[in-house]
Amino acid sequence: MYAVVKTGGKQYRIAKDQVILVEKLDVEKGKTIELSDVLMIANNGKVKVGEPFISGAKVTATVVDQTRGEKIIIFKKRRRQNSRRKNGHRQHLTVLKINDIVEKAAKPQAAAEA
Repeated sequence: MYAVVKTGGKQYRIAKDQVILVEKLDVEKGKTIELSDVLMIANNGKVKVGEPFISGAKVTATVVDQTRGEKIIIFKKRRRQNSRRKNGHRQHLTVLKINDIVEKAAKPQAAAEA
């Protein structure tokens, strides 16, 4: 079983127990989050595609770490002008471990009134 989820403006193909790097999410290390923007779920050959999202579907994940990516060098040069600029950038990332993919979320039980 795998799913395609959207987070941080990107789409990721994920499966249970997979570890992925996504753009920074404002969640503390060790906390559990739910990704509700599920675009597609494939289970035993059956594919369910959302329009654009599947209602009721969600993916639960645990935040393993908050880290930064590889350094990217930005170098700009204007020829024959003796003009050069060099900058670097490291993207902030969140490491997620996928716990579960739920196709249809259970409806909450109404509290019994006495």
